Amino acid sequence: MTNDEFRKSFRFSFHNSVGLAVYSCGIQKCAPCHSWGPAVRDHYLIHCVMSGHGSFSSQGKRYPLAEGDGFLVVPQRIVSYAADREDPWEYCWVGFNGADAKRLMDQTGLLGREPVFHLTDRRPVQTLVAMCNRSASTPSSEARTEAGLLTFLADMMDLFGHQTAPLGNGFEYVQKAIRFIDYNYSMNINVSDVAASAGISRSHLYRLFVRHVSMPPNEYLMRYRIGKAASLLETGRLTVGETAYSTGFSDQLYFSRVFKKYMGMPPSHYLAASLVNGGRGMEIQTCMKQQTIS
Repeated sequence: MTNDEFRKSFRFSFHNSVGLAVYSCGIQKCAPCHSWGPAVRDHYLIHCVMSGHGSFSSQGKRYPLAEGDGFLVVPQRIVSYAADREDPWEYCWVGFNGADAKRLMDQTGLLGREPVFHLTDRRPVQTLVAMCNRSASTPSSEARTEAGLLTFLADMMDLFGHQTAPLGNGFEYVQKAIRFIDYNYSMNINVSDVAASAGISRSHLYRLFVRHVSMPPNEYLMRYRIGKAASLLETGRLTVGETAYSTGFSDQLYFSRVFKKYMGMPPSHYLAASLVNGGRGMEIQTCMKQQTIS
C-alpha cells in the first residue's frame, strides 16, 4: 500500500449500532493496477469513482468504470476490482451492515440488478466525502457518520429506488432477537435462547437473520460480543479475563482465540495498544489491516 494515497480512511466498531452499522469509509487515490480480490466481504460495500478509471468483476462479468460510476459489493459474493494502469482511479467508499441494512438496500433499488451504476447527481458522492472528512474518535462523530450513511442511502433511493418497502417478511422477529442480544449478551445465552425470546424456532431465526442481516444469528451474537469486548478493552479499566466474563465468555482462552479471529490481534495486544494510545485500540487495528479496508 506504499504507492497508494489514503486521504481519509476510518474503520468503525460494528457493535456501536444495532440497526445500521458503519464498518468503514474512506477516500483513496489508488496506485496503478492496485487491486483487491477475488474475495468476499461480510458486509455491504459501495464505491463511487471520483476520477480516473478501473474495473470491477463479479459473477464472471467485468465492468470498466470511470468518473461518475460506482459498484456494489454484497456480503459473501466473490468480487475483485482493480485500478487502471495508465489512469488509476480515485474513489470514496462506505462499508456497512446491520439488521436494517438489507431492508434499506432493497429500497435503494441496487439489489437484484447489475452491481454497477452511474450517478447522474453528485449528492451521493458529496455525502460520502463529508462522512469521510469527519473524525471517528468520538461517539458523537460516529453518530453523525451513521446519519450520513442514512442520507447517502436516501440519495441512492432517490436515484435508483422503488418507493415501496417489503412488508410481512419476518423483520419484526429479527428486531426482537437483536434487542434480546443487546440486553443479555453478557449472560450465558445461546441461539436457542435468542430464538425463544423472539417466539420462533432456531431454524426460522436462522433463515430470517440470513435474509435480513446477511449472517446467521450465532455469527451476529459472536460479533456483537467481540465488539463490546473491544470497547471495554479500549477503556483500559478491565483485564482480559474480566472483559471475557463481562461479555458472555466463560473460557478466557476461547475468548482470546475468537477475539484474534475478528480483530486481527489477541486481546492482550489490543489492550496494550489501547493503553499506549489513550484508548484508541481501533486506530492501531486500522493501521495494521489498512489494506483490507478498501
